[in-house]
Parts: sequence; C-alpha cells; structure tokens
Amino acid sequence: MQSTVTPTHCPYCALQCGMNLTPAPDGTVEVSERADFPVNRGALCGKGRTAAAVLAPDVRLTSPLVRDESGTLVPASWDEALDRIAAGLGRTRAEHGPDAVGVFGGGGLTNEKAYTLGKFARVVLGTSQIDYNGRFCMSSAAAAGIKAFGLDRGLPFPLEDIPKSGCVILVGSNLAETMPPSLRFFTELKENGGTLVVIDPRRTKTAEQADLHLAPRPGTDLALALGLLHLVIAEGRVDEEYIRERTSGWEDARAAAMAHWPEYVERITGVSVPQLRETVRLFCEPESAMVLTARGPEQQSKGTDTVGAWINLCLATGRAGRPRSGYGCLTGQGNGQGGREHGQKADQLPGYRKLDDPAARAHVAEVWGVDPDSLPGPGRSAYELLDALGTDIRSLLLMASNPVVSAPRAAHIEERIRSLDFLAVCDVVLSETAALADVVLPVTQWAEETGTTTNLEGRVLLRRRAITPPEGIRSDLEVLHELAARLGVEKGFPTDPEEVFEELRRASAGGAADYSGITYRRLAEENGVFWPCPAAVEAVDEGEDALLDPPLPGGPAPETPDAHPGTPRLFLDRFATPDGRARFVPVSHRAIAEEPDDEYPVLLTTGRVVAQYQSGAQTRRVAELNAAAPGPFVELHPRLAARLGATEGDPVAVVSRRGRAVAPARITNAIRPDTVFMPFHWPGEGRANTLTNPALDPTSRMPEFKACAVRLEAVRP
Repeated sequence: MQSTVTPTHCPYCALQCGMNLTPAPDGTVEVSERADFPVNRGALCGKGRTAAAVLAPDVRLTSPLVRDESGTLVPASWDEALDRIAAGLGRTRAEHGPDAVGVFGGGGLTNEKAYTLGKFARVVLGTSQIDYNGRFCMSSAAAAGIKAFGLDRGLPFPLEDIPKSGCVILVGSNLAETMPPSLRFFTELKENGGTLVVIDPRRTKTAEQADLHLAPRPGTDLALALGLLHLVIAEGRVDEEYIRERTSGWEDARAAAMAHWPEYVERITGVSVPQLRETVRLFCEPESAMVLTARGPEQQSKGTDTVGAWINLCLATGRAGRPRSGYGCLTGQGNGQGGREHGQKADQLPGYRKLDDPAARAHVAEVWGVDPDSLPGPGRSAYELLDALGTDIRSLLLMASNPVVSAPRAAHIEERIRSLDFLAVCDVVLSETAALADVVLPVTQWAEETGTTTNLEGRVLLRRRAITPPEGIRSDLEVLHELAARLGVEKGFPTDPEEVFEELRRASAGGAADYSGITYRRLAEENGVFWPCPAAVEAVDEGEDALLDPPLPGGPAPETPDAHPGTPRLFLDRFATPDGRARFVPVSHRAIAEEPDDEYPVLLTTGRVVAQYQSGAQTRRVAELNAAAPGPFVELHPRLAARLGATEGDPVAVVSRRGRAVAPARITNAIRPDTVFMPFHWPGEGRANTLTNPALDPTSRMPEFKACAVRLEAVRP
C-alpha cells in the first residue's frame, strides 16, 4: 500500500516552514522538502528535519499521570485524570474565587486551541488570570507597533519583499541559528545589490554575513537608534514631505533625538561615530530600506521605547508604508502571532480586541452566548501571573509551556510553582514543569491534528493531520471540552478544529486581526491567507479599506468572486490609526534596570543555538540535535577568560543577584570583553534563566532577559 504524502508545516519557529510528511511502514514518519511553500522553498533546518522524532512513543507521553499518595506520578485513566483536574480547579474557585485559578498558555498552540483556552478561562473558570509565554517573545514590538501604526502584525509585508529592498538593518537577531531558512532572503538582498547591517553584541553567524556589524553594549539599542536619528536630522536626510503627509508628532520626537548626539551615543553604546555615520549612509541612500527587530532590543525593561525609536527612524526617513520599506518584527514562536490575537493574552479578546473595550466585549460575548458583564477584566501579565502562584493564585492549568526553564528568575518561579495547591499540565513530553504537576495529560502533536497557525508575516496557514495519534492520546480541544462539561458548561467547546475555526471567524470579524474571510477550504487551496481578511470586500468599513492591497503576484484567486484576497502588505495608503497617520512617539535613552557594579561587573545576555529550541523540552529529546548541542556553555572574550584564569571547556560559574549557573567556558573573540553569553535551553545547574532579571517594561510587561549584571567565578576541582 502506497503511503500518503501530507503537505503541512514545521511545529517550531514562526517561519512555519512547509514540509511533507509520509508515514513509513515501520511506524515512523519521514520528513521531506516541500518546494511550493514560498517562505522556505523546501529548505529545512536541523530542527525541522528531525521534528518527527518527537512523535515516537518512547520520547513522548502516552498516558495521563496523576500524583499518588507517595508523591510519585503514576499512570491513570483519562476519566480519573480529568476528574482530578476539574475537582482541583473547581475547589479553588469555590473556596477562593475565580481569580485564584490561573491559566498559562503557549505560543505553540494552534489558533483554535489558543482561542478555546482563552474562552475556557473567561467563560468556564471566570478568571482574569490568563496569559501565555508569547509575552516573553515580541510583546514590546507589539506595543510599539500599536502606538505608532495602530496595528501590530509581526511583518507588515511578506518575507519575499526583503531581497527587493535597498538596505536592511537587522537588530538583535541571529537568524542563521534561530531561523536558518530565512537567511536566504538576506543573501538574495546582497546579491541584488542591497546591504545588510547587523546589530548584535556578538559577532554571530548572521553578523558574519553583514556588510556592517555594530556590536553595542547590551541594553543600549535605544541610545543607538536615537543616535542614528540624530545624524539623519543633522545630515539633512529627513523626508519632510512624507512626515508632513503621513505622520504626526514629529517635533517632539525630533527634539528627543537631538539630545542624543553621536559622541554621547558612542560613550553609551561603544559603537564608534564613524560606524554610526556609515549606518545612516547605508540606510538612507537607497530608494528603499527596512528595519527588522527581534528579541535583542525587545527583551528589555525599555523594550517598547527601544522598538519605538527604530520605528521613528523609519518614519523620519519615509521608510514605512511604502513598497520594499518598513519596520517589522521577527516573531519567534511558531504561533506567537496568532496565539495572542485570539485570547490567550491577559488583556485581549479574539480578533485582537481589547478586553476593556465595551464594544469588543459585547461582540465576543454575543458569539459566545454569554452576558458581556460576566466576562472578567484584564489580568496579570505572564511574569506577574507566575510570580503570584501559591499566593493569590492557588491552582494553575498550564498548556504547552515550560516556565521552570523559560521564565526569568527561574529558580524563584520554580518555587512558586511548587507552592501551588494544584497544578495541571497538558504537554506532549514530561517537561521540567510537567514533572512538578499533580496531573499531566498527554496531548496530540502537530502531525496528529489539524489546525491553523499564523506565521511571522501574518500569513494564516493550515497544518494538516498526517498520522493517527497513539491510542490514549487526546487533543487539547478534547481536554477543554471534557473539563468544561465537568465544570458545568456542556456546550460551546467543540472538539472539531474546523468547527472551532468557524466560531473564531465570527469572533474576530470586524476586529484588527479579522479572519472572517478565511476558511479551511481556502487554506487548503492557497499557500496561506494574510490577515486582515474580512468576509467580503464590500463588507469592509471605509476606514479599513485603504489598508488593503492586491494578493501576491501569481497567487491563486479567492474561492469566490467577492472573497477578500487577504492583505500581504499593510499601510501602503494609510495607517490603522483614526486619522490614518503614523504617530511618532518621543523616547529617550535610559539605563537597563541593573547596571554592572564592583560586585557584579559583567553583563550577561542570553539567546539560542541552532540545534535547540526555546526551553528545549522537545529538541533535547532528539539524539541528532543533542549531538550538535549537548549542553549549556558560557561564551566569553579571551581577555575576560584570562582574568578569570579559565581555559576552553573549564567550568565557569556565572552569578547574579538571583542565583548561580555553572557551564563550560567557550572562549571567543566574537563577543565584547564586557559581556558573556549563555543559551537558555537547559535546566539544572546550567540554567541561564536562573540569572536573568524579571524587571518589566512598563507598557509591554516584557522581562529584561537580554541584560543583567553578573560576576564570574572559576570552578576548581
């Protein structure tokens, strides 16, 4: 019998690379290239090529687990496990009120599951205490985008526009390791005569591809952007006509930038004035240019202002809302974009609606068949929710996240999780967080279920079921359906993903992230549909109409003549603000929350390596990936290593005000002498997030993962 080839998408990062899956006779699944998907054109990184390894029964969870009287997790039936969860959550709600129950989600959940989890929290549990790990991903860029443009979508243009630009400034991203298939767009950019500027404290594999690499001190990206804008003004490179016709608030932003003269910025950042001037020249001389940010500038206690400063640079030079130009954010998690659009985030309802907006509450409540007044208000952000565990929040339902490894000040968060009255976890593997739970439910994986995700371009995609899950495995939708019924809500939680998506379409209709014109049929026939995509062209409000542009050249026609084509490129005629103008937001440099001092004289920054993903809960179970990246390390400059007396491979202790981590030294000239780097994929003594600072951005509530003060200690035998 011939095996069926299923076209689908990778379960890992926000590229959502296309791939084909073929079940093999021995029960394994073969991954092969899928050249028709424009984001990766068949290319896959090591994580994508080995993604099917986690489907193996000896790697993943295959039975519900409950904690017995001795404190051991033991196999149990689904009924027993679900009954225990319903009893634990229900008891907390009855004794302490609905907000004593927390819900924590993940950026890897499909749109259908993220939507249902948000609905479950607010309709079944009645709690405001829901957020997700995507808060740790691009919340600062989202907040800055909404301030400036009135709308947040990771990239307001498709990736295929990057090679057509004249210059790209890439801030705080190591795409060669985090999203390898995307690097070809930047290679094509250079082949077409464009230039690439990479800003990173380390000379990464991505920085090696750049025409110009700037290595600022961690936490000074805000000053750097302001210094560049100062030079744009001083050198007469401002696009005055664009500012006059398409923006507001320029004078205040201009005044703020003029306070950051080049020599002052050089002292703050360590980037020389000639490098600043060369960056401005490369950015301003071509007809078009882009700025793309990632976690580097965003994971700071001033991340929103930092991204805002880069947006101001784009606006001042007329590089936003024009072809082959603009500001964009490189979303990290597989469905980090869709995960927050439809209700996992503490302050949002489906369609990217604000939870405190009466009209939004009324619309969504009507779809859900509930009284708008019954919906709780906004709750705590992700870190604040985790920090409240065991105190205000007594029980927690957690899906698709591993905060014991991924949260800042992780040892403290682990203590808070251990102090809960009750913890239930839904996951595909026994993560470090799941190992602490009272009940663990094994759920289906990407290849075993159908659902939609939204990639970093705002392209809604259909991930198709390719194989049948092992016996005893249920989907997250089935879990929420069963729990809702046990907690007294018999209807409104379907288990069929397409039925959920149809409801999501209605709930999102008219919202900023409008999916109402997208159907499973369209997604099966097209290579994704870009939101906003209202139900029909004639149904679009006049104020939204100018946001739209034609479908990508050569793309398939919509399924009906009046179907909306989707919106690959935003803002070409107007921005999503009430007056259609982009808004400058004046910002000024300020220090990171924790500057080095005599006791902690070195800066720590964190990030990823190519062979592991996020908290490593899945990739650390793949032999090929572990062989390539077997454990944590401390990257430090030779001068710093010499002062410490460390040689390559020696164990080094990194100590912050929050804890101590130990890992082998990796000595390289590719990092600043005042900075050390640690990847964050591992638990145990090498857990980088034991050290990181939970200082929060006042707007986005993003923790300051990217910069904190540490000291180094030699570890002697």
